[in-house]
Amino acid sequence: MFRLQSNKVLAVDMTGDAVKAKNGSMVAYDGEMAFKKLSGGGEGIRGMVTRRLTGEQMTLMEVKGRGTCWFADRASEINLVGLQGDKLYVESSNLLATDGGLRTGTEFTGLRGASQGNGLFTTSVEGHGQAAIMSDGPAVVLRVSPQYPLTVDPGAYVAHQGNLRQSFQSGVTFRTLLGEGGGEAFQMRFEGDGLVYVQPSERNTIAGDV
Repeated sequence: MFRLQSNKVLAVDMTGDAVKAKNGSMVAYDGEMAFKKLSGGGEGIRGMVTRRLTGEQMTLMEVKGRGTCWFADRASEINLVGLQGDKLYVESSNLLATDGGLRTGTEFTGLRGASQGNGLFTTSVEGHGQAAIMSDGPAVVLRVSPQYPLTVDPGAYVAHQGNLRQSFQSGVTFRTLLGEGGGEAFQMRFEGDGLVYVQPSERNTIAGDV
């Protein structure tokens, strides 16, 4: 069971089951725990092929045991996300831990990923259970509905879930190239029905340099 020990420390109570967590994110545990390094990009042969194709560098560890294990990463804020058979899309650097039964994989993001400086692929988490994602400052969860699409700065984007269509918008003009743009040359647009997680901080991105 996932619970927040504080807004920056995740506590997971285990009774012989397992969780997957960012490699090196364990800060303490009690009871008996075993740690096994995993690789990102999904499990099995498909995951191995995906990793070769995408260069996905996310590394996870499997933690299995009885007791409580605490996780944290660079004092980042932690947000719990519940999945009921749907899929969560999250930047690999923002994923802290998932229930052991959730499937992780790699998804193509195209220009959106390139604009964020995270490459052309992102991480997906799918199934029934909980995931813990990280943000630079407390994340806000913004609702998207058919009547109210949402536009997000790529540097502030953390994750999204639900039945959402994602597109990439560019406001690059001749004035932008002259250094006279408005400072928001690229945006991500979400339409449909779902949730988008946004952090109150903008990471350095390729888009931010335009």
